[in-house]
Amino acid sequence: MSSDMPYKGLNVIDLSQGVAGPYCGMLLACQGANVIKVEPPEGDWSRRLMPSYGDNTAFSILANIGKRGLALDLKTKKGRKIIEQLVSHADIFIQGFRPGVIDRLGFSFERVSHINPSMIYVSVSGFGLKGPLRAKPAMDPILQAFTGFMSENHGPDGKPHRTPNIINDMATGLYAMQAVGAALYARRDTGKGRHIPISLMEASASIQAVRLMSNYRDGPFEVSMMPNGVYQTSDGWIQITVIWDRDFRQLCHAFNWPEGANNPDFAEAEARLANADALDVIIGEIIEKDTSNNWCQRLNEAGIQNEVVQTYSQFVEHPHVKESGLIAWVPQSGSRDSWAVPNVPGVAPFKPYAPGGAAPSIGQHSAEILEELGYSPGDILKMSTLEVIKVQGSSNKLTK
Repeated sequence: MSSDMPYKGLNVIDLSQGVAGPYCGMLLACQGANVIKVEPPEGDWSRRLMPSYGDNTAFSILANIGKRGLALDLKTKKGRKIIEQLVSHADIFIQGFRPGVIDRLGFSFERVSHINPSMIYVSVSGFGLKGPLRAKPAMDPILQAFTGFMSENHGPDGKPHRTPNIINDMATGLYAMQAVGAALYARRDTGKGRHIPISLMEASASIQAVRLMSNYRDGPFEVSMMPNGVYQTSDGWIQITVIWDRDFRQLCHAFNWPEGANNPDFAEAEARLANADALDVIIGEIIEKDTSNNWCQRLNEAGIQNEVVQTYSQFVEHPHVKESGLIAWVPQSGSRDSWAVPNVPGVAPFKPYAPGGAAPSIGQHSAEILEELGYSPGDILKMSTLEVIKVQGSSNKLTK
């Protein structure tokens, strides 16, 4: 074990699909855990979200970097037997089926903990394990609608909008990961596992806690400071945020607009809010006369919070991002170019060319994992022929 790889020696069985559960498993893998990605022979459904590259997409790559791939049919007796064998020496079990499905497959928390009492068992769902919506299917956009996010995220057209970033999936994976870390810490003293149910609904509500609390008490979002927004420049857009009156005076100086700082309609925060529409028009007319980068430089010199609105390509290529080491360039089968993958905060950077530095293809390590469980090449070939498993290439060994 090392500080970079604190979970080395832990074995994880990840039966979840999509992003929420798998992202939790990926975080464990990039900190040293041996994570086996179990998926049906046709693959995790996230592999079919377009555009695809070979049998991967951006969704499946991000969610599965560092894992080993085992493709098998859980509806077959032999497939379930393989999972039972893995359960007997694993530490963490992640599943993301709709409530009740995993029980019918024979791997409820009760049964898994009977086989392995020290198992930490993570159940990821859309709406949780209780309540009238428990069995309802739900991806990220559905929870953006349900939890109030869309009602807050609307433009001048008044129409609720979803964000294309899968914020609820990612947040669910992060909350699951922190709960797993706490459970592992507790297990050192008790030797016992535990069940960790976690839902996209819970994660969505938690990351929106400030807005949820404020809106519930005080009504829909209202501007709390001015100026604070996106303004069009001569060649793009720039975000500007001003909090303090002294910052507004500095802003007026950068704008070469001294009368703004002395205008009683704008000089103090409360007045700026009361006259927000008029101030917005004036600032818009000033900003549109110069380029985004020129404004950014001038506002930086004035100490004003601002930044140019960039595309993802511009962000990745920005000199600061390059020097910070934020991005790892991960080669991936099925794609000629490496993928720009953000390194996880607080975790050792990805090692793209090291073993486990990419996401597995479907069934990439099936043969290898079954060999470690004692199956002969003949057994593996027979199960492959019967379509119990799907087999591709292999490497690395089970750690426990």
